Amino acid sequence: MTEHKLGISVYPDLCPLDEIIDYMKLASKYGVTRLFSSMFSVEGTAEEILDLFLKMNDAAHECGIETSLDINPDLIEKVGASENDLSVFKDIHCDILRLDIPFMDERDAALINNPYGLRMEWNTSILPEAFYDNLINNGVKPEQILTCHNFYPAPYTGLRQDKFLSLSRMVHDKGARTAAFIASHNSETHGVWDAKYGLCTVERMRKDPIDLQARKLLAMGCIDDILIGNAYASEEEFASLQKAMEVKELTDENPMKKVFDHYHRRTDGPQVRVRVNTEKDITENEKKILFDFFPHSDAGDSSEWIWRSRMPRLFQPEEGIPVREYSGKEFPRGSVLMVNNNYRHYACEVRVAILPLENDGLHNLIGTVEESEMELFDFINPGDSVVFFE
Repeated sequence: MTEHKLGISVYPDLCPLDEIIDYMKLASKYGVTRLFSSMFSVEGTAEEILDLFLKMNDAAHECGIETSLDINPDLIEKVGASENDLSVFKDIHCDILRLDIPFMDERDAALINNPYGLRMEWNTSILPEAFYDNLINNGVKPEQILTCHNFYPAPYTGLRQDKFLSLSRMVHDKGARTAAFIASHNSETHGVWDAKYGLCTVERMRKDPIDLQARKLLAMGCIDDILIGNAYASEEEFASLQKAMEVKELTDENPMKKVFDHYHRRTDGPQVRVRVNTEKDITENEKKILFDFFPHSDAGDSSEWIWRSRMPRLFQPEEGIPVREYSGKEFPRGSVLMVNNNYRHYACEVRVAILPLENDGLHNLIGTVEESEMELFDFINPGDSVVFFE
């Protein structure tokens, strides 16, 4: 399973370095291990710019954070570097260079194969498939290719979701590592070009809570690293992101391990975390099955009406799931249901209504998934693990 990384963005052209260092220290407490910043947006002499980023990179490393610096051909020339000599960036202790606009020729491969151990990152949002094929044809190994989407400061200018998916899947399927931006909703955030409206990659996610943005990207299965585009995210947002990016392990002690091994079911797919608002009368058994059972997983043969986790029925409590009456004629989309003792063979199955579902007396309503969360089910593939949380 891919190890996902969480990152932040900082703007030394807009804020003092000591303030940025405090932000790094806070972020590192919540699992942040990446930092993005732009070198070409900072004004000053080459010496001033290099000195600033040396201090920033060293401070990041002290927090256990690797740094990715956005550069372009003009900046490369300004600091006296070239595609054949990146030593100046090594001297300021940079980890990754993101070339916002590549050369589009053999020089790009030369950058990746530099002798300084610097990794190169490419702009996923604008580059065609032929660019990556040319890199590989020029001797670049796919695992050497890092990619990172753009962020978009102005409302309604971010990427279409289907375009984002096609670009991300294309590079991910080639074996490259991918990254994208999400937006903080903290008050008085900042970023490039007076970014008061968040700095995200996918437009339709701009107003989503920050943890939901992250969970959607992870559910897509083609984004490895998630970066907060604007600064400064709040401590509460960091806490929610840390929870969103938790990964459960299918241990040998879990009885589902033998079931998955017996049926040759995958255990390395994405883990999708879905927030559930529970009903007041949910029982302890229902809550335990919904939140503690792992992994909830769809075998791929569900109808268009439900997403279905059938494995909990193999571990029914002695009393099963006592019937609880529901007054409505149908369960609306987003209803979280558990099969009850009126159909004992299937009792304990967890089902999420994708379409309104007739109330046939076979289900207890145990919770609700809000509509903003329901989009997650558009990205869940057979074998992906779903983790429900309150």
